[in-house]
Amino acid sequence: MFGFCCRRFQFQLLVPSSVTHFHCIQKEPLFSRSYSSKTLVGPQGTSFTVSYLINSFGFSPELALSLSKKYKIQFESPEKPDSVIKLLKHYGLNGTHVSVMVKKDPRLLLFKAEKTFLPKLEFFSSIGISGTALARLLCMNPRILAVSLERSLRPCYDITKTLRIPDEKLAYFFSDFRRTTFRRLCIVARNVQVLRADGVPESSFPLWVPSNFNALSFDSEKVKENIDKVISMGFRPSSATFMRALFVISVTDASKWEQKMEFYRNWGLTEDDVLLAFRKSPLFMSFSEKIVSSKMDFYVNTMGWQPSDVAGCPDVLMYSLEKRIIPRCSVIRLLQLEGLIAKEDVSISTILKKSEKWFLERFVIKYQEQVPELLTSYKEKSVLQNLA
Repeated sequence: MFGFCCRRFQFQLLVPSSVTHFHCIQKEPLFSRSYSSKTLVGPQGTSFTVSYLINSFGFSPELALSLSKKYKIQFESPEKPDSVIKLLKHYGLNGTHVSVMVKKDPRLLLFKAEKTFLPKLEFFSSIGISGTALARLLCMNPRILAVSLERSLRPCYDITKTLRIPDEKLAYFFSDFRRTTFRRLCIVARNVQVLRADGVPESSFPLWVPSNFNALSFDSEKVKENIDKVISMGFRPSSATFMRALFVISVTDASKWEQKMEFYRNWGLTEDDVLLAFRKSPLFMSFSEKIVSSKMDFYVNTMGWQPSDVAGCPDVLMYSLEKRIIPRCSVIRLLQLEGLIAKEDVSISTILKKSEKWFLERFVIKYQEQVPELLTSYKEKSVLQNLA
């Protein structure tokens, strides 16, 4: 209690008796110099609110006006927003942090800082969320300061203890406002028991990972049905891919699944090919068809691979076409045309998943004397054009 009172007393000392305001300078863009409301500078005819956003946070006039209209915010004095800023700074946030928060939701400036925000900040501090972790949390989810402490945050925290969420992951967990709904957390907690009963190890479903949390956000009967379906498709509950498969099944209804199957059949894959790919990499059934088409076109029509080759190592569809697939595969193709390596000497997945250093040493620098232009072409990502 003594610490609680001291904290409040310290905060009250921060708020000056006469209302002050802050504006930006080049080296310290936010909250570095105080000024009165009369010194607010903004385009002629702008409201006090717009001028405040411009001067306090360095927003452009267009952005400030847009925010004020979108969120319907209006204040005639800097008292409330100034006290919000001072409180956040007192808890370790800097000007950039507060600017990010206000840009996401300027309505925060309308709250009474000591009454609404201070109890939440004290609560976060009491559970070990402070400093950089607190700043990251509030920048990602600023509206959490407006959530009820007694009806939401504290009950949610109590449930996280039963879900065995490590203290160091709490800030990340609370950074998504959807996870701070008490009712939803209760549903997830029940479904965690279902997972445990089916032999899924705790290490396989960290709930601060959004896909795991979302897969368990349905009613228990549906979750159990999805678990049984995933097991029937050949996934072991103890496998590393089980939870990813459960997530994909959870968000893919029968019509979407059939649509994906038809899409891959059009690329020459059989149903067995698709299921093999799904078992190896469950996200295979969640990729954008447009993006997959461009990558399959390159692998099949440019590199001359069979669709089944791609299905055999589906992770190759996860990489960027422009940044990794084309440059690396084109180097391999050029070396094959020069007779320096054979097709069977390389694995698609290996050349794509390995580090940049490994690829350069193994396939570029090693053959630089035989193909002098290889390094320059690779760095400029123009090998494909050279081949053409």
